[in-house]
Amino acid sequence: MPRVPSGEASFIHTLNGNFVDNAGRTLLLRGVNLSGSSKAPVYQPSQVLDGFWEKAKIGGESFIGRPLKLDDADEHLARLRGWGFNMLRFPVTWEALEHEGPGIYDYDFMDYTIEILRKCKVYGFKVYLNPHQDIWSRFSGGSGAPYWTLAACGLNPCAFSATQAAIIHCEYPTPATRNPAEMPAMIWSTNYGRLVSQTMFALFFGGSTFAPKCIIDGVNIQEYLQTHFANAFAKLAERVAAAGDLLDEVVIGWDSMNEPAEGLISWDDLNVYTQQQGSTLKKGTVPSPAQSFRLGMGQVQTLDNYSFGSMGPKRDGSVTIDPNGVKAWSDPSTEPGNIHPRWGWRRDPGWTLGKCVWALHNVWDVESGYVLQPEYFAHVPGTEEPVHFLRGFFLPQYALYLKSIRAHHPRGIAFVQPPVFAQPPPIPEELLQGRACYSTHYYDGLTLVTRHWNWFNADTLGLIRGKYSTQIQALRIGECAIRNSLQTQLGYLKADATQLGALPPTGPARYPTIIGEIGIPFDMDAKRSYGYTDGGRYKGDYSRQERALDASLNAADGANCLSWTVWTYCSDNSHPWGDGWNMEDLSLWCSDDLRTGEAERVPALRIPSKVSMGSLAPAKASIFTISTLPTDSSPYASSSVEECEPVEHEPASLLLFLTNGARAVRAFCRPWPIAIVGTPTNIRFDISKATFHLTLKVNAEDIPVDDGDDLVSGKTGLRKDSSLPTEIFLPLVHFASDACLGKALGSNAQLDKFMDAGQEGNSRSTSGTTTPDAYASSTLTLPMTSQTALSPVIFKDDWYDITVIAPEGRVELLASEQKLLWFYTVPADEDQEDKELTIEVRRSSGAIKASALGLGYTGESRARGGCAGWLEEAGCPEGCSIM
Repeated sequence: MPRVPSGEASFIHTLNGNFVDNAGRTLLLRGVNLSGSSKAPVYQPSQVLDGFWEKAKIGGESFIGRPLKLDDADEHLARLRGWGFNMLRFPVTWEALEHEGPGIYDYDFMDYTIEILRKCKVYGFKVYLNPHQDIWSRFSGGSGAPYWTLAACGLNPCAFSATQAAIIHCEYPTPATRNPAEMPAMIWSTNYGRLVSQTMFALFFGGSTFAPKCIIDGVNIQEYLQTHFANAFAKLAERVAAAGDLLDEVVIGWDSMNEPAEGLISWDDLNVYTQQQGSTLKKGTVPSPAQSFRLGMGQVQTLDNYSFGSMGPKRDGSVTIDPNGVKAWSDPSTEPGNIHPRWGWRRDPGWTLGKCVWALHNVWDVESGYVLQPEYFAHVPGTEEPVHFLRGFFLPQYALYLKSIRAHHPRGIAFVQPPVFAQPPPIPEELLQGRACYSTHYYDGLTLVTRHWNWFNADTLGLIRGKYSTQIQALRIGECAIRNSLQTQLGYLKADATQLGALPPTGPARYPTIIGEIGIPFDMDAKRSYGYTDGGRYKGDYSRQERALDASLNAADGANCLSWTVWTYCSDNSHPWGDGWNMEDLSLWCSDDLRTGEAERVPALRIPSKVSMGSLAPAKASIFTISTLPTDSSPYASSSVEECEPVEHEPASLLLFLTNGARAVRAFCRPWPIAIVGTPTNIRFDISKATFHLTLKVNAEDIPVDDGDDLVSGKTGLRKDSSLPTEIFLPLVHFASDACLGKALGSNAQLDKFMDAGQEGNSRSTSGTTTPDAYASSTLTLPMTSQTALSPVIFKDDWYDITVIAPEGRVELLASEQKLLWFYTVPADEDQEDKELTIEVRRSSGAIKASALGLGYTGESRARGGCAGWLEEAGCPEGCSIM
């Protein structure tokens, strides 16, 4: 790692494809989206119709209380920190900032957000804020933009359901026959192929090009919408900057618009819906743009209908939709004199209300229903020049937004997110200015849509990117093959980061990659885990979800070594309504899963008063040598908590707290390297064996540096001859001792039945010739020397029972922080080759079964790396990769 620029102790750099701390260590930032609940106000989840339209028409309601209620924030943030997370993606909708009308900002909500961010600071989190949207707005079936933006574009949201311009949860399937609990999985995403979403994104990104007649307040609708969007988030950035203690210390950057869509831009033929793999989900009715145009004007249309099964979408007939003359476009009477009585804008006389804007631009004829210009959006109007959405429309909007943010947060990291699965356009370095990150998303689509963990899958991204000539070539059978495929697909995404800074695609990336969203549904198999099937036999059994989520997060390991933020954590998730948005149910925690009698069993957490808990800033290194080091002290630990109140936990109660209400906790609360002296090259974790491996490379450039800055508040900087460790998060969930488990279970019963048979005992040596010593103190520094046959070192006490094997250096366990520190020598000669080191950590007495953690699983999954049951029974070999 090259020498880092100087900065504050907590400052995070983006260099050579990595996040880097101020001492030059490579960082992995892993955490969660806080929160999916932020898509709607506290008392208006998507299934609630009462007040939905009435409040919207008069300016909506405040989002105060999102993502957490202030009084409950400590409990939830402590849980997230205890799971090892150090990064939060923080969704905020445009609606939350500007719901009262154009240019009228909700400063109370902004100040509330600042209070939540200060709480995040106390717990040591880094945060990047995300302008969140799905299919444009809550009022078009998703989330994001305020109600008034739809009215500004001449649309009548109350008519969307009747015209199928959008599917809206609280009115599903129709306002007259509403039954929102029956809304099918992921049907909301089909709105990307319907009139409102396609129109709004076309106007937002390309109104000046494709809708020149759409003038409001003297400017084109594109400029009007983009300026209001940028200004709203710039106002939030200004407010956060004025708080004085959050920028760079907590808020490290700003995401671009969540999952932006092209809308109609680049559409080849308006008479047909796209057949392209990876485009809008085909489920339920599937209109072509031309059919959507006609429906929007109240005309009867017969649409193809699709079902989605384990083999993907399949046409299963047709459905006739009759709007009964209802139009999705506002009546001219709503704006007397071309001025809106509530929102105040003045519409240009050339923009006639009550008529589809695409008919207004002669794209189609309302009377005949005939499409006059089927390729209108495929070329720049009036020319044969093909349209390039990313370069010509996405990038200019992103530049406007980023410059607005950087006016208040000059060093903010630019998190860049193009449309899902799309490679970003080449982004010039003069825009990014050395501070950027590629923030792509990835979901296992088959699991997400079918709500089932299947024994087969496909290399979806490889198929979209043209790596296969037929779909059958992309098929993957067996969990080992699926896991390998998911890891390969995340590798494709990581490679896209070369577009940031406009580097050659064959060269190394200048900027890091974070998987901004990744996750799985928890309401699999007709909500089997909630006790809704089989007479309640499987209530609390999240073993299938664990296998699915482990496969997705394992994909970020291996050679990818990626940062991620899982979607999502919702403090108000419930079994009946999931995350409170369109029947999605991806929250890692749910109060309905709290164990009986343990709802109040939360450990007392004492937060340091002067140093952030789990700060990413490296602590002052020890001034002791191996020969002078006292055997009863931990210099690295003591220096890192100097001048602080102790953070006290009782291990058993902490373990109970971290597992109570958590779903598939063993999959997401996993070991990983937090800060690495050098560069990680491979990460492996096997849940079934509770075994973790980290391989890294290190060279002379990785020697920690010191420009005289304090690396921790109130301390002197690092000395040239001192060392910093690689820090590894070791969750109690996987590595707790028998003593800890016994106390957590509330008895001193034998724990043999909770351990996987055939695992190594305490006295086994990796060399087979040396019996290691067991050390009772979990903060003792242990010298280790290079040797041919490495002797393992065991830590065993009330917290942990682990065996560590490292090729050199020394290790130190900070039990109360669930952290292992590994110190080793960095080559001093720049001419020396890179040194490769591998550390192994395993639970000495075998993997902990789910039953020992009170997880309620009815049986243990024995699949190696998750092989499908029937393949496992047939004898799936180690490392199998069928197809």
